[in-house]
Amino acid sequence: MNEQRILVVEDEPTIARAVADRLLSEGFAVELAGDGPRAVELAGSYEPDLIVLDLMLPGFDGLEVCRRVQAERPVPVLMLTARDDETDLLVGLGVGADDYITKPFSMRELVARIRTVLRRVDRVETAPPGILRTGPLEIDTGSRRVRRDGREVHLTPTEFDLLGCLARQPGRVLTRAVLLEQVWEWSDASGTRVVDTHVKELRRKLGADLIRTVHGVGYSLEVPS
Repeated sequence: MNEQRILVVEDEPTIARAVADRLLSEGFAVELAGDGPRAVELAGSYEPDLIVLDLMLPGFDGLEVCRRVQAERPVPVLMLTARDDETDLLVGLGVGADDYITKPFSMRELVARIRTVLRRVDRVETAPPGILRTGPLEIDTGSRRVRRDGREVHLTPTEFDLLGCLARQPGRVLTRAVLLEQVWEWSDASGTRVVDTHVKELRRKLGADLIRTVHGVGYSLEVPS
């Protein structure tokens, strides 16, 4: 079995080295980049299976790195940010990041997040083909493509899995804890903001009328009659 390749993009050498050492000990192959231009260059030549991407970088920032990388080849991105700012997180998700983790973080949590995203990618490759039609949505589980009213909408792997989870049970309210378990494989409810942020991004891309918020409970996919 080939080692999965991780590109770590971080301009603080101490953090970059610590992350790389931990990932190497976990059996991953690792390359490091310390600025935006080098990150884009390595994303093309190294062809990583996942990128751990710091938001604040010299040259140009992680959002621009994500835009340029995703324009060339879809690749899962776990974004690191020292700022717990919702606007930054939404923009990051909008340009193709699949998940994020806020500094300071534990290495154990980082590795767990990486493995979860990589498992999600593995499910993409082994998913049986099929079409799920729900109201104006057409969800192709084989090609991982989504259309609303015939117009294709680009979703990240995480957004696709979240939408699929809701679409398989239209009208049913799913709690944040259930969504965290089924989409992110988290056994606790500590990441409820992750769910909220991804739902907001789905609404931005698909329209605000499809996903209903049930305050204090969770979300449901509403199908217009």
